[in-house]
Amino acid sequence: MYIQNLSVLEEVHVCPDCDSQMSCCEVPPVHVGDGLGWGAEVMFICLNDECPTFKGGWQKIEVNYGHKGSFRNMQLPGSKELNVMMVASKDAFTGSIVDPDSMRKQNARYRKEKEATEALDSCLDKNDISPVMTLILDESASPDVRSRAMDLLIKFNDLSCIDPIRNHTFRNTEFEQKCNMLIVELLKINHQKECPFCAELVKAQAKKCMHCQADV
Repeated sequence: MYIQNLSVLEEVHVCPDCDSQMSCCEVPPVHVGDGLGWGAEVMFICLNDECPTFKGGWQKIEVNYGHKGSFRNMQLPGSKELNVMMVASKDAFTGSIVDPDSMRKQNARYRKEKEATEALDSCLDKNDISPVMTLILDESASPDVRSRAMDLLIKFNDLSCIDPIRNHTFRNTEFEQKCNMLIVELLKINHQKECPFCAELVKAQAKKCMHCQADV
């Protein structure tokens, strides 16, 4: 989840019916009323099971609608207008509580990915491989963008990319295999090979590693 306005995470909303601090939660994907959306990225919901609105809502819904459920008090960011959300169980929304610190980290990662993606088209002309490496090593980045970044490795012909890639744990085995093949090609172009003992680069024709002295 990405939040454009992080300032909403600093808001404090208190339920007027039970004086409990309301929890910041992700909004449902579809507005149950008009389908037009909530107009906000998060909402504040009272998750206090002892709140009168929640405790008394079970009977109201059963009597009026013949269904099992209750209500939770809700407010949107920047608003003190109280609304109610119908919920089917007491666990509703408990799994969508937003952790401010985690959200800030996610936003920072997303901004870094976005900046690197925008720089892909010009990074070769600027001889700046950093956007390429940022995307390759970001496991949460778009797969299509990561693949585009990998395709630029040979054009950069920069052996400094090898260590970060070798030390990275890829969740996508196809990406790992692609990077391994690209590294083999880079080494071939530069007449280099990796020492199987210390992983340092040596000349392709070397018989002994200049770093660990092992026979290669």
